[in-house]
Amino acid sequence: MFIEPQLGKERKGWIEVVCGSMFSGKTEELIRRLKRAQIANRKVEIFKPTIDTRYDDVNVVSHDSNSIRSTPVSHSENILLLADGVEVAGIDEAQFLDNELPNVCEKLAKRGVRVIIAGLDMDFEGRPFGPMPQLLSIADYITKVHAICVQCGDIAHFSYRKSANKSKILLGEKDSYEPRCRTCYYKGEQI
Repeated sequence: MFIEPQLGKERKGWIEVVCGSMFSGKTEELIRRLKRAQIANRKVEIFKPTIDTRYDDVNVVSHDSNSIRSTPVSHSENILLLADGVEVAGIDEAQFLDNELPNVCEKLAKRGVRVIIAGLDMDFEGRPFGPMPQLLSIADYITKVHAICVQCGDIAHFSYRKSANKSKILLGEKDSYEPRCRTCYYKGEQI
């Protein structure tokens, strides 16, 4: 275990998950937490899936154009190698990574790393998405953020796909998705 020299105490790791629908502010919250860790002079490393190139090939970028430098990874096991010596590890768009991610996060937390994960908890069909259910079950802290339903103005936690594409993974923005509350989600045509 890592011992912080200035405190003489064992450094404790933990797992935080920020989840919700599209346009709910998950990445914004991830960036906020990581930047605060950087201000606190913690050694921080950020990761994102290589397939997420919507705004930038390398940087994690929120819908509000806030960004932070990251390292794209094709497989979650790569994070273990690249996070050697870090105190805080951030992972964006976790739903696009493989099902080994929960084990990777557990290993990091056991090393004394604070792991902050952001991702969609449900896919466009309203079903649990990728490794997110397992991450939520092992998380020490969970923050569920909500968008605003574009149909009625209530709190939204569903990502409604506006296109007929049935692919599980479809990278898109407001042209392809909109946040909806439960009622408006189920009123829409099931595509």
